[in-house]
Amino acid sequence: MSTMNKVVFRDKEYEVDDSGFLIDPYSWDEDFATGMAPTAGIDHGLSSEHWKVIRFIRETYEKLGRCPLVYQTCKLNSLRLRHLQKLFPTGYLRGACKLAGVTYRSEFVDKSRLDSYADKELERVGEKSYEVDVKGFLIDFRDWDEDFAIHKCHEMKMPQKLGERHWQIIKQLREIYMRTDRVPNVYEACSLIGVELEELELLFPDGYQRGAVKLAGLRVR
Repeated sequence: MSTMNKVVFRDKEYEVDDSGFLIDPYSWDEDFATGMAPTAGIDHGLSSEHWKVIRFIRETYEKLGRCPLVYQTCKLNSLRLRHLQKLFPTGYLRGACKLAGVTYRSEFVDKSRLDSYADKELERVGEKSYEVDVKGFLIDFRDWDEDFAIHKCHEMKMPQKLGERHWQIIKQLREIYMRTDRVPNVYEACSLIGVELEELELLFPDGYQRGAVKLAGLRVR
């Protein structure tokens, strides 16, 4: 379970987890984004371009109750991935979404469970059980096998079965994680694996984190 911490900006306290994500997305305000900007690699203040992305993420969350996928944010704001990377160098999730006060987990966490969204559950696939968090992310990446990925693919109702390109990306994500002990952000994944964002969207329509990373048995803590 994530540790709860507090940060203070302009005399206001905000509860964040041990990765700096806002625990309660409804406690967000612009002071939080401004105060957290340096932790997202933004040292010279938030520009109008930063705010356009941040407000788009907030508005999407408030209208639909979910964090928009990186594909949607880029398309609907006419952004190339390189431009997004320039704006938010630490990543889409760990940069833009963090400053907007939401994550891919926010849509599944109501106020009665703010301190327990990392609760563990068991999923059974055939004769094997996998320990996952409440959103189906594998707790221990070492428990992963191909059956887990196939099961998740079916569970997410992906429009196509896992093909050679899916497996290449899934296994390379795991190799990167084992080499660096961290989940690569979407920029790093595209660069290191040699995949364009458009291809990633076709292969993993549920998103980079909620699709590729989940199927690879990884998760951002």
